Amino acid sequence: MKPFRNRADAGIQLAAVLAWRDWTDPVVFGLVRGGLPVAAPVARELDAPLELLVARKIGAPGRPELGLGAVAADGTPFFDRAGLRALGLTTDDVAHLVDRARTEARDQVRRYLGGRVPRSPAGRDVVVVDDGVATGGTAIAGLRALRSYAPLRRVFAAPVGAPSALDKLAREADELVCLQEPEEFRAVGEFYADFSPTSDDEVLALVPK
Repeated sequence: MKPFRNRADAGIQLAAVLAWRDWTDPVVFGLVRGGLPVAAPVARELDAPLELLVARKIGAPGRPELGLGAVAADGTPFFDRAGLRALGLTTDDVAHLVDRARTEARDQVRRYLGGRVPRSPAGRDVVVVDDGVATGGTAIAGLRALRSYAPLRRVFAAPVGAPSALDKLAREADELVCLQEPEEFRAVGEFYADFSPTSDDEVLALVPK
C-alpha cells in the first residue's frame, strides 16, 4: 500500500506533524506545480496564508532534459557542480540558460498571480512545501529566493525525499521536515497511489487572487 493516496492526502499527513510545532506568523509557500496541492492543507492547518513559489530547472546545453541546477524568479541559482564538471562546463557557460530559466519562472508567476504582489515573508516563519524531493534542486533554489526577504525561519517540508537530496536541503533550510526518507528511493511518484500531474487550472484554483 502506498503511503499517500494523492497530494491532498500527503498534505493532510504533513500538516498533522507540522501542527505540533511552534510558529511565528507563518506563511506557507507551495512549490509549483506539484507542491501546491500538498501545501494547501498545511496552510489551512496552520491558519496561514498560502503563496506559490516557482523554480525552474536549468537544462544542459542541447540537452534540456538533463538538469544542471535550478533557479527561482529571484535569488541565487543552485548548480549541480558535479554535473557541470562531468560535462566540462562552468557556470559562465550556462549563464544564458540560467537567464532563460529565470525568465520562464517570472512568466509563470505572472500567469498565476496576475498583478497581485505576494505576501512578504519578512520577519515571519516560512514553510516551503513540495510533493517530494528527488534531487532537491528546485527546492534549494526556492529557499534561496526567500532568504533575501529576511524571513524569521525557513522550514522545508515534504512527504517523501531521497536521503542524499535531503542532506543537501538541510544545509539550506533552517529546519527540515520529511515524513518518509527511504533508503531505496527511485522516484517520488512511487509513494503515491495517484501522482497525476498538477494542472494550471488546479494551481489557479488554489492560489488566492
